[in-house]
Amino acid sequence: MRVKDVFVSGNGVRLPSTLTVENAIASGECEPKLVARTDVESVSVSPHESAAEMAVEAARVALARAGSGPDDVDLILHATTYHQGQDLWPVGSYIQRETVRNSCLALEIRQMSNGGLAAMDLAVSYLTARPGRDALLTSSDRFCLPGIDRWRTDPGTPYGDGASAIVLSTRGGYAQLLSLAINADSDLEPLHRGDVPFGLAPFSHRIPVDFEEAKHTFSREFGLSYGINKANAGQALAVEQALSDADMKIGDADWVILPHFGRRRLDVNYLRPYDLDPERTTWSWSRTVGHLGAGDQFASLDHLVQSGKATSGQRIVMFGVGAGYSWGCAVLEMQ
Repeated sequence: MRVKDVFVSGNGVRLPSTLTVENAIASGECEPKLVARTDVESVSVSPHESAAEMAVEAARVALARAGSGPDDVDLILHATTYHQGQDLWPVGSYIQRETVRNSCLALEIRQMSNGGLAAMDLAVSYLTARPGRDALLTSSDRFCLPGIDRWRTDPGTPYGDGASAIVLSTRGGYAQLLSLAINADSDLEPLHRGDVPFGLAPFSHRIPVDFEEAKHTFSREFGLSYGINKANAGQALAVEQALSDADMKIGDADWVILPHFGRRRLDVNYLRPYDLDPERTTWSWSRTVGHLGAGDQFASLDHLVQSGKATSGQRIVMFGVGAGYSWGCAVLEMQ
């Protein structure tokens, strides 16, 4: 969809300590073969902070940079993929309490790694109906044992801990949102489920989570090419729609933000198919952070802005993908 009069007015991240791949191998936490083709240098690791606590820190920075207070924020959306630190608990309300402490709607979004762009899509519609207001969008995850093995749960993509946040506003900002497209294909939903029965509690069947096992089950039933072709088509549809609505082609983008995947996965799914030069992406930075779940796009945008790499007049294209069956694409123009 074409987007009018919606801006990014603030951004923030919370990235805790860094663990290098070299040290992870030396300690026995990770085997060399697990990261051999990822070309990742390090990942962000949280020794103590929960995902929810990191989200609050990122949100506070974003709100301060936006100059947005309790009376301005009309919506809070928090995108997650994993445990936030408490059970049966509205994490969005916690973020609200620790930041603006107002009475607006605060919700959690669960669409795997595409959750950030899914939250953006919902927020745009909300703000369009309520001009003159702001929306706080956050994302945070802490990927740790026993539930998640950051090196083995999703081989080819080391996972990092951290939070990112942006403030969307109809009152102006440093970047204008030009277009946004979301696409999903529920035929691919079994990619992360496999054929195990539904459980009575978290991790009833697999702990830590093993995405590869579910993917192998899917491939045996439907065929590898079926899944690949559908995933490629789903991603292409979202990208083509967002670019068309922004009246541009991918070659016109000054920066392209990709998911924080390992290098081989990026090459196969993004760099080669879209003829992207890695120097036009945030790869050189994302390879030091790891995959932040639903927060890759917001975190990379923060990096471009705070490092001064993104300048006035430039266009930034953000790619999003969630578990291989949900895709998003957004186009921003720096003001």
